[in-house]
Amino acid sequence: MNDTEEETRTCYICYNTDSQGTSDWLKPCRCRGSTKWVHNACLQRWIDGQQLEDLSTKVRCPQCNTEYTIVYPSPGRLVYIMDMTDKVIYKMCPFLAGGIFIGSVYWMAVTYGAVTVMQVLGHKEGLNVMERADPLFLLFGLPAIPLTLICGKLVRWEDYVLKLWRKHASRFNYFWKGEWPRDTIPVEGRTDQTNSLSATRVMCGALVLPTIATSVGKIAFGSVQSNFQRTLLGGVAFIIIKGFLKIYLRQQLYNQQMSRIVKDYNEDEAASPSTQSVASTSTAAQRRDDENE
Repeated sequence: MNDTEEETRTCYICYNTDSQGTSDWLKPCRCRGSTKWVHNACLQRWIDGQQLEDLSTKVRCPQCNTEYTIVYPSPGRLVYIMDMTDKVIYKMCPFLAGGIFIGSVYWMAVTYGAVTVMQVLGHKEGLNVMERADPLFLLFGLPAIPLTLICGKLVRWEDYVLKLWRKHASRFNYFWKGEWPRDTIPVEGRTDQTNSLSATRVMCGALVLPTIATSVGKIAFGSVQSNFQRTLLGGVAFIIIKGFLKIYLRQQLYNQQMSRIVKDYNEDEAASPSTQSVASTSTAAQRRDDENE
């Protein structure tokens, strides 16, 4: 029986038999039958692919899940120390890289906060304030400035004003005659697609706000002596004007969205896209005029 098995041995990795060459044979697991035998060289290559660069990785048979018994020669003391040091460095590098990244972001926030203080208060007054301040307060207060600006940018007060505007729009028809179609009230299943939020736009808008506030303050409130008050007034004015312009734009786009018309298919109009566009525009205008009447 053993002679028959020796004659019919087949490697389950390369599928070669004894008749196709000579090689060292192994039975490394509990497999029986055709998957019992494997070439030593084939198994070694397969183990290399499983372990890659980590020789401590456990390797198991893919068929019976038996863990292979792998014995390595005993390394010298120097090799052992170097190998353990390399593994510790490999595991610590992600944490070190994360710490460097967080530290870089922190000091960027500190620098931005210091520049913002000097920009808002004025260069000399800002330096005097930071020199007199507690260092611990500066370490926590300066990086909190960009964070506060970004969080403030997330407060979208325009949404609440716009909701109230749409809710009570009928009371202002005298002032907005022809601008407010009756179907601007959201229908079930219809959403305001103009209400979008971009993370990069929020961050850029928040971080550039002090610069814009300083510029607007110098232009619109040049008579104010205090640099801080001038910048504060410029920032408030810019936020209010920008907010109401944004409200007006969103409402106009919303009106356009709510007034769209889907027409029945017409072969003649489909053959001429320009004609279809003009017809669609005129139909929408006619419908808006009928509703206003």
